[in-house]
Amino acid sequence: MVYGRASAGESTRTLHLEVERQNGEVVLPFDPAEVIENLQFEKYTSTANGKSYRARVARKIYYLFRPLMPVAARKHLQRLSLRGWERIPFPQWPVDRTVDSLYEMLLFASIQAQGTSEIPFVWFWPDGSSACATVTHDIETTAGRDFSSTLMDINDSFAIKTSFQVVPEERYEVTESFLGSIRSRGFEINVHDLNHDGNLFVDHDQFLVRAAKINRYGKQFGARGFRSAVLYRNLEWMEALDFEYDMSVPNVAHLDPQRGGCCTVMPYFVGNRLEIPVTATQDYSLFQILSDYSTRLWEQQINIIKDAHGLASFIVHPDYVIERRARATYERLLDHLRSLREDQNVWIALPGEINDWWRSRAKMRVSHANGRWHVEGEGSERARVAFASIENDRLRYRIQ
Repeated sequence: MVYGRASAGESTRTLHLEVERQNGEVVLPFDPAEVIENLQFEKYTSTANGKSYRARVARKIYYLFRPLMPVAARKHLQRLSLRGWERIPFPQWPVDRTVDSLYEMLLFASIQAQGTSEIPFVWFWPDGSSACATVTHDIETTAGRDFSSTLMDINDSFAIKTSFQVVPEERYEVTESFLGSIRSRGFEINVHDLNHDGNLFVDHDQFLVRAAKINRYGKQFGARGFRSAVLYRNLEWMEALDFEYDMSVPNVAHLDPQRGGCCTVMPYFVGNRLEIPVTATQDYSLFQILSDYSTRLWEQQINIIKDAHGLASFIVHPDYVIERRARATYERLLDHLRSLREDQNVWIALPGEINDWWRSRAKMRVSHANGRWHVEGEGSERARVAFASIENDRLRYRIQ
């Protein structure tokens, strides 16, 4: 049995992994690449990719009548459909780190097998940042679109730039002047589904037709990222989408119509596309499903993610923070993130910046010269060499 703990400073996590050693090499009782792929692609759940026939029929009926239902009516139906969510054993609520823990176990076992004191690697985030956070806004209605300017004012008051995901068709008019107002202020634009009818992944042929339209809107808007409506997803089909990164996969999907979760707080590649997972509870779920207007859950999730040096990724809809109480909660979140940036070196970045960094980092290498380790590759001026070592049967990180 191997025991470990990944930490930097005082953060802790106990790890367990059964291994054997043959001729000095670690032999695992399973294929870790297969396990990780099954988790990141959500293959472990029977509802992965929304294939349930009953679920598809219910979804069509719901979205047929959804435009006629106010939030007060919708939330009761949603609470009914989500009943029992708190008893779901896996993924682990409120943050699941199964994939990350597996990587840590493998690193621990590798250090032991090599008989070395430490292993150098490129630190997770630029400039030695302890963790990362990003805030995104999915615009669902005309009211949300019209509130976006005020939301940018709020964000700027905390010096936090965010991304806005825009629905191209049917929901509201998307003018170049509106898109230009977002770009000119240093915020980011991504594509949010096609028409937000909840049926993007119902039929593959229909999906391909819609994907072609979505790709055209992506080029028209100058958008490099995509997010599906309601976080419906099928990662295999999404190969047809021509975007650098996607933001449609939740870490834990207990409060989403499509259950599952990728079980990681780190970005990961799906082919050539970077997946930037949603690792915090959505504002709508917090306010309308849980009836919670505090930041306690968000802060709990942030603490777990921060201790793991991961990515805290938020969805806050302009549509749902127009109301004074919800807006105040969002402002408390921004204030908390600002303090983490100032006091704990958390990098607050746009999704596009995370995409650029993660792609550059994937191509970097560590090398040893003149008695010191260095990072080589484009963008290495912002990279830091880190070391993983074992101390008192624990995995520990330090940054050079």
